[in-house]
Amino acid sequence: MAEGKNKEKRSQVGIGSTYRKGIGQDLGSEREIGAVMGGQVWMIKPDQKAKAAHPCLWMQTGVVKFKNCDNYYDCTTCKYDHAMGQKATKGRQLTWQESMRRRPAMDRVCRHSLTQRINTRICAYDYECSKCDFDQYFEDVWTTKNKSMPFEIQQVKGFDVPMGYYFHNGHAWARIESGGYIRIGLDDFSLKLLGQADALDLPLMGKELDQGKVGWGLRRKKNQADVLSPVDGVIVEVNSNVRENPQVANREPYGDGWLFMIRTPDVKGTMNKLMTDQNSLAWINEEVSHLENMIEEVAGPLAADGGYLADDIYGNLPDLGWENLTKKFLKT
Repeated sequence: MAEGKNKEKRSQVGIGSTYRKGIGQDLGSEREIGAVMGGQVWMIKPDQKAKAAHPCLWMQTGVVKFKNCDNYYDCTTCKYDHAMGQKATKGRQLTWQESMRRRPAMDRVCRHSLTQRINTRICAYDYECSKCDFDQYFEDVWTTKNKSMPFEIQQVKGFDVPMGYYFHNGHAWARIESGGYIRIGLDDFSLKLLGQADALDLPLMGKELDQGKVGWGLRRKKNQADVLSPVDGVIVEVNSNVRENPQVANREPYGDGWLFMIRTPDVKGTMNKLMTDQNSLAWINEEVSHLENMIEEVAGPLAADGGYLADDIYGNLPDLGWENLTKKFLKT
């Protein structure tokens, strides 16, 4: 199964191409092409037959031969888009919009179809995206309200760690979405550690969060736990389903259990402060070791093979102490 997934991932970037996982700082490399897939930075060296993994509008419309998007399809803040627009203004090339207008009517598809984020949809506004109701709906509503799922999940002693996500050491995760939005949630470790919450005290839309500062909380009976925000930014959407049904977060922490979406002016700078999925695997392994030591202090030696810990660790071992657990693992 894993081998099949690897073949599928390779076919998306082209035959004969080589690629590696990178970080935000790699995106300025001149020797490789940077792309962001599912929140993970990939650095690609394509051959002549390679396909773009995250195609830029300027490539899809035929203005340039090869260009991957490295700005999460947030064209308004893209330096490349701005530079290309200036060249077009000086008459050195076509704009991507004009290139599309020269195509037959039925080939003039929406820019979101060009970037492979939706199925084929014909543009009805002559590429005046600022006047398009669907464009505004897609960027401001559809992207923020619809869940995304990890393309791969690895396990560390029973705890799920998704690939393509970033982690804060207070056990909150962040994932970059289309348009530069950042989706936020609690990781599988923290939710299994504290058990099912009676309520998630989520902030309201419009609230500004500071990275490393208390951003929200959860309650279980008389116990309260504060959670540190993994990123800076302003909340643009809150998952009302999780607010009303906290158990959803425990059941699907990286899917339907997301908590809110954030907008920040410096996506790359913010995400560079977090752990990538590869670093988080080693980190979670260390956190599990710390937890096992705490359990042995109150309940005696664990099984020789270590085994998998239960879904409600605090509920099964209240002697661990709620405050001890939140101080040690949530850093609050």
